Amino acid sequence: MTTQSANLTWSIWSALGGAADGARVVAFSGDGALDSRFNVTDLAAASIAAAGLAIADLQRVRHGTAVTVRVDRRLASIWFGLSIRPIGWSLPAPWDPIAGDYRTADGWIRLHTNAPHHRAAAERVLGVQADKAAMAAAVARWTATELETAIVDSGGCAAEMHSLDAWRAHPQGRALAAEPLVRIETTERGARRDWAGSLERPLAGVRVLDLTRVLAGPVASRFLAGYGAQVLRVDPPTWNEPAIVPEVTLGKRCARMDLTNAHDRMRFDALLADADVLLHGYRADALDRLGYDAATRARLNPGLVDVALNAYGWSGPWRDRRGFDSLVQMSAGIADSGMRWRNADRPVPLPVQALDHATGYLLAAAVVRGLAQRLATGHAVRARLALARTAQLLIDHGEQRSSAPLAPETDADRAPAIEHTAWGDAQRICVPLSVDAAPMRWDLPASELGSASPAFH
Repeated sequence: MTTQSANLTWSIWSALGGAADGARVVAFSGDGALDSRFNVTDLAAASIAAAGLAIADLQRVRHGTAVTVRVDRRLASIWFGLSIRPIGWSLPAPWDPIAGDYRTADGWIRLHTNAPHHRAAAERVLGVQADKAAMAAAVARWTATELETAIVDSGGCAAEMHSLDAWRAHPQGRALAAEPLVRIETTERGARRDWAGSLERPLAGVRVLDLTRVLAGPVASRFLAGYGAQVLRVDPPTWNEPAIVPEVTLGKRCARMDLTNAHDRMRFDALLADADVLLHGYRADALDRLGYDAATRARLNPGLVDVALNAYGWSGPWRDRRGFDSLVQMSAGIADSGMRWRNADRPVPLPVQALDHATGYLLAAAVVRGLAQRLATGHAVRARLALARTAQLLIDHGEQRSSAPLAPETDADRAPAIEHTAWGDAQRICVPLSVDAAPMRWDLPASELGSASPAFH
């Protein structure tokens, strides 16, 4: 299956503006694949490879060094699930009790209620329900389209299940089909900033202001931290995502700020002016409404590498819609296609949150590419990605051919180092990526949100 991994890598690397033959320096290993109608293991390997290629290309530009990139497809698949293995403690349940797929009067819908305000929005429409059985009875009285609209209008998150063909005909599906996988814009000339990176730690000295939450953005900033970047994650005062914080805060410092507070805004302005990279994953119009539109960000920091993601794309009627990986899978036809492939009686999603993870590595690659361009030309870069566009990439590369399952995980898959996290000791699965002379490693263990002051160290 390494041919499909290579084909996907070429597609991604080309979308990032990489040289057509650049993907040839990637060596893939590892047999088997995750059980899915789609090429999920190959997407995992290819997206990680593209991020590695960006590091390798930066090394070539800065140091004149030819670098080989190696990706273990099996380990990549495991990292697309969870990389952390707690020792003597466990992660909280990943889903709210009423989150999930429900049968409507005419189809299926998924409710995403992990955040308290998203659950409250669903309950404003459907009533407060004691359990999933009661919620199922309430949902069954609605058509899928009507319920999706009502919950979204209430400020919540829900997605009707569409077929692949229905999504292609949908106004948002049509808008998305016209978007590139990675939208890259070269902006005005800013400061030509170098940083203290070395062959071993290529991003050392790069300052990343991380305004992302579950899950793609945190995967991106975790990757950047793995190559030496200083990542400061900033969350609102009450936000939490306990099931994945230990997974994604590796290598980062985590602070809280209220951007509706004048004092915090002054501090944020200073952080933004001092950053090399802004990584953000709010809805498309959210920063604008807070007073930080693209023009303001460029004024505060003309040399900023500004990289963003959203759920459903940057054009079309849903550009400002809330969304998550599991919802996009329902909207874009993936869950329906899986159901038909397995001859199941309910939606069948991907075996991992592959849209989140893959988009995360694409975001990281876009950041590194932007830094390299700023170094070479002095021009700032703005890049835009979307979960639904990554879904289209996966769909466009066709169905998975028959493949053996991945070999079961063993103790040998765990890196020997002990990570002293805020919750207790843990190990990580061995990293799936190798870039010559630049091992991926993290200087800080996973930490609680809000555990650090809002400052670059």
